[in-house]
Amino acid sequence: QAQLIESGGGLVQAGGSLRLSCAASGRTGFAATLGWFRQAPGKERVFVANIRRNSPAAYADSVKGRFTISRDNAKSTLSLQMDSLKPEDTAVYYCAASLGLNPGTSESGYHYWGQGTQVTVSS
Repeated sequence: QAQLIESGGGLVQAGGSLRLSCAASGRTGFAATLGWFRQAPGKERVFVANIRRNSPAAYADSVKGRFTISRDNAKSTLSLQMDSLKPEDTAVYYCAASLGLNPGTSESGYHYWGQGTQVTVSS
């Protein structure tokens, strides 16, 4: 059964760091592209970063230089290292998997989703 399970969210002060992890099982473990999205209170879910197998990652401008996405294909895991966190990074973070190589930054390009993990950054 295809499943994505996130972990690592929590509360951190501005300027701090958090590392999110996502365990992929079933078909999602072989996904061509894995990514992270986030949804702040009262806002739409938006793209954060994605990474294809053995290819460079892509980032939203708002997190570029602060967040680093990585994947371990052998372990079917995805990570998001978040540094220099800001209060505006507060959101529920979702792991997503796409069976395509170019899903882009739209939610519609992704076929599987995790349940989400809360990240709260205090000022």
